[in-house]
Amino acid sequence: MRQLPVALLGGALVSLLAASARAQTANPRFGRWLLKSDAPPPASNIMTYEPFGAQGMKVTIQSVNARGDTTRWWYTTEFDGRDMPVTGNANQTHAAVRTVSPLINEIVNSSHGRVTQRLTNVLSPDHSTLAVIYLREDVAGKTTGVTFATYVRMP
Repeated sequence: MRQLPVALLGGALVSLLAASARAQTANPRFGRWLLKSDAPPPASNIMTYEPFGAQGMKVTIQSVNARGDTTRWWYTTEFDGRDMPVTGNANQTHAAVRTVSPLINEIVNSSHGRVTQRLTNVLSPDHSTLAVIYLREDVAGKTTGVTFATYVRMP
């Protein structure tokens, strides 16, 4: 049996880790995003997008209402449209994310197998702003409401 030199194995490992790190930092959505809102403090909504797995992302939402009550929930995605479990949100059990284009993602939120909301998440070409269109659905799949939101990248 032939053994590979330790230096060769170490170099291969370093190259693999560097390639993995480059793939993770390639997503321009990674970072923290603050909802632009006219609500008085302490109300706020911050989305955090961070690397997950080889090509995926962990999405964490932290909201503070006008009374100062904090809600935090999260899910992960591989951008393949598969339903993934949501943790911490009583109104949503799953989220499915798919990439439409490099700047557009579609998110389908559901509760116990029923679609409740469809989101279109659009990243600005300069990667500094996220525009989100929220379409709420009733049990028949009819759109019952539309909301628009703008998030700005936090330093």
